[in-house]
Amino acid sequence: MELQKNVAQGFYKETTIESGFFILKFNNESNENQTFKREVSSNFIQFHFCIKGSASFVFNEGNYKLPIQEGNSLLLYNPQRDLPLDLSLNPNSWVLSVLLPINKFHSLFSTEANYITFLSEENKDRKYYKDARISPSMAIVLNQLMNYNLHPTIKPLYFKAKAYELLSLYFNRPSDVDVEQCPFLADEDNVSKIKRAKQIMINRMTEPPTLQQLADEINLPLNKLKEGFKQIYGDSVFSFLFDYKMEVARQLLATGSHNVNEVGLKVGYSAASHFIAAFKKKFGTTPKKFLMGLNT
Repeated sequence: MELQKNVAQGFYKETTIESGFFILKFNNESNENQTFKREVSSNFIQFHFCIKGSASFVFNEGNYKLPIQEGNSLLLYNPQRDLPLDLSLNPNSWVLSVLLPINKFHSLFSTEANYITFLSEENKDRKYYKDARISPSMAIVLNQLMNYNLHPTIKPLYFKAKAYELLSLYFNRPSDVDVEQCPFLADEDNVSKIKRAKQIMINRMTEPPTLQQLADEINLPLNKLKEGFKQIYGDSVFSFLFDYKMEVARQLLATGSHNVNEVGLKVGYSAASHFIAAFKKKFGTTPKKFLMGLNT
């Protein structure tokens, strides 16, 4: 099941993995801060991952803020009180959150109490907070969850598998684990170049370079660009760009400040008919019908 808030909260999607087990995706491609609130009871453990940009979590009615930066994660658990989600997401930022009941979480690791500190008997009823870097292998899974390109019937199974993979990687932290799992990512210079390639495509989405031009600009062989981009972001360069442009278009339409032609031009379509066809391919409806749905 997937819930999607629209208009003011069109940047938010919630997917149910299993009963009580949720993935929340926040994608703010606008130039303004976006806020989101959701009740979360004390029997849930929360994992938050900042994939891009930055955000902050607000507690105690605004009296306390916990920032999170790109490439970092937060684990939050307090059995003594509810920890409602009050997120402020900065412009051009992505955050992915995992929520699951603590009894479900314990069932996954019941034999690993000594390995995972806060599962031990003495700590299991205490509040717990941890911040940590997102490893390269975790970054791959996170980007696959943000940028998946799958048939709708496959998505529930895919998300379930990726959610468990993400939790496994989060707690599996030997120093060489990422090198073993993904040799390409052992080279931090390559990772930096691929991230730069993604940003170039986003910055120039109306007139993107060819793959060869992009490979030349980041100083990486074409095959390495294709291989690395697929590994990190779970899709080809231009498939990623298409999904990105359509999401920007959807958010622009949702503001109500632009007509269909204007939005098409903003995401790189000089012909309105081409934009309409692309939007329908992505979302199964035309931009005009999408707008009509918002108005009703």
